[in-house]
Amino acid sequence: MASITLDRVDKTYPNGYVAAHDLSLEVADGELLVLVGPSGSGKSTILRLIAGLEPVTGGRILIGGTDVTALPPQRRDLAMVFQSYALYPHMTVRENMAFGLRVRKTAAPDIERRVGAAAGALGLEPLLDRKPAQLSGGQRQRVALGRAMVREPQAFLLDEPLSNLDARLRVETRLELASLHQRLGSTMVYVTHDQVEAMTLGDRVAVLDRGVLQQVAPPMELYRRPANRFVAGFIGSPGMNFLERDGTVLGIRPQDVGLLPADARGDDTLPATVRIVEPLGSEQVVHLALTDGAPLVAVAPPMPPVAAGTSLAVRLPTEALHRFDARSGERLEV
Repeated sequence: MASITLDRVDKTYPNGYVAAHDLSLEVADGELLVLVGPSGSGKSTILRLIAGLEPVTGGRILIGGTDVTALPPQRRDLAMVFQSYALYPHMTVRENMAFGLRVRKTAAPDIERRVGAAAGALGLEPLLDRKPAQLSGGQRQRVALGRAMVREPQAFLLDEPLSNLDARLRVETRLELASLHQRLGSTMVYVTHDQVEAMTLGDRVAVLDRGVLQQVAPPMELYRRPANRFVAGFIGSPGMNFLERDGTVLGIRPQDVGLLPADARGDDTLPATVRIVEPLGSEQVVHLALTDGAPLVAVAPPMPPVAAGTSLAVRLPTEALHRFDARSGERLEV
């Protein structure tokens, strides 16, 4: 395994679109780093730049301390897993996993060893003689991962590998992938638009917006101390509430909003009216309107149930508030 370094990387397309701007990022040897951001943030482009599938327009890329900026993909010793499984339908699982090694004329005993080790790590041993049509979506994605593993690369690049799975399989495969990383200790760069995947998988998470790195930190640091308003609004579900107050934007997580009966109003509360309630079983998401019309979302326990149209008092604990500059969006320290 090896570290990956992006040193002031730029990527601008001929039409002027900027996919990466002055981006510097260090992925440690053995780390699972997640690149997350909305559509168009540049996360998949950055993965392709690391892989060598696209050239940079500025900066350097280093793998294991070696400058690979000018090297073609086949000389970077990286394995990439895409959204689509891209398995050969006429080949068995064993043959799919071994195909790349055979093309490289790897010795048969070495192929057998590598395929066996990858199959064991991924729980694919009972499936080696099946063909892709006989597999579930999650099993197919594991075969795609296994095909990458047998190469024994310096690092793995994963481009939204779970996006084609249904919700249940995504959870199962995400857990398998996290367990696999713990066992292998492999360097992985994982791209997703799903913040739940980012928060649950990453040793660290890099948040991108329009080609610019907004913050890179462990998941809970992003949640508790977002560097700016963009990160604060992107990380967390439901998203953070924002209230404009005299040149400062106050932010508060829905989970930190306190709901009280209307007759419990005091100097530390605000009056609000319930607009919509989303019961989720373990909790209820309450959409409110303050007296000035500003929206506010709260996450409350499932009982007692809250009804639309109800008047409530809302408490915003001072210790739970985040403050951001209204112009720049940057976090303000108190």
